[in-house]
Amino acid sequence: MIFTLICNIYVLLILWVNNILTMFDLIQVAKMAFPNPSMSVSPQRKMGRGKIEIKRIENTTNRQVTFCKRRNGLLKKAYELSVLCDAEVALIVFSSRGRLYEYANNSVKATIERYKKACSDSSGAGSASEANAQFYQQEADKLRAQISNLQNNNRQMMGESLGSMTAKELKNLESKLEKGISRIRSKKNELLFAEIEYMQKREIDLHNNNQLLRAKIAESERSHHNMAVLPGGSNYDSIQSQQQFDSRGYFQVTGLQPNNQYARQDQMSLQLV
Repeated sequence: MIFTLICNIYVLLILWVNNILTMFDLIQVAKMAFPNPSMSVSPQRKMGRGKIEIKRIENTTNRQVTFCKRRNGLLKKAYELSVLCDAEVALIVFSSRGRLYEYANNSVKATIERYKKACSDSSGAGSASEANAQFYQQEADKLRAQISNLQNNNRQMMGESLGSMTAKELKNLESKLEKGISRIRSKKNELLFAEIEYMQKREIDLHNNNQLLRAKIAESERSHHNMAVLPGGSNYDSIQSQQQFDSRGYFQVTGLQPNNQYARQDQMSLQLV
């Protein structure tokens, strides 16, 4: 607050001094313009100002007077703007004689540096965006060219678009295709050999499992047969019932089955007697 107050006082002093100088300049100009004291301003000019045409003042004296008036008004407006709106203001004016007039509520140098930084940031942002757009455009063009080359190579691999190729290019293409086919065949044979090896191992495993099952089935059949032949079994009882012997050690012959051989022997014995 104290610094701001000192700046305001300093500005007021500058304006007061400028007003005194302006008044002195006006007196000198009036003396030069009106050397005769009896000369006075006409009543028409006292009534009010007319509309001033904005163009260069040819008269050197009038031009100097106008510069002094408008310079003071400009400095006053800059001061009011900085105080009322809390704006950072810097004003630099050079007269036609090369005299410097300046005003700044902070510092002319600091304000100029801030202005330079703001301009560089804005121009840098614009140039950066333009550079990024150009970079992405170049990358897109490169990708399009790569896609076109890949599509052309693919068509050539399929045997298409060969009209524009030279004999050397065709030979190189043929060599590439032969190498590719060789690698494909090698990979195919490798997969086939692996599949065959797997099937052979599978066949051996199945054969072993089959032999094991056959052995188990044979063992089961032998066990079942042995159980059937042992005494107490149903087959054994049926065999014993069929083989019945008489007391003399002969098989018994039932009456339902006549033996013709024995009848013929009896008949022959009767005839011999």
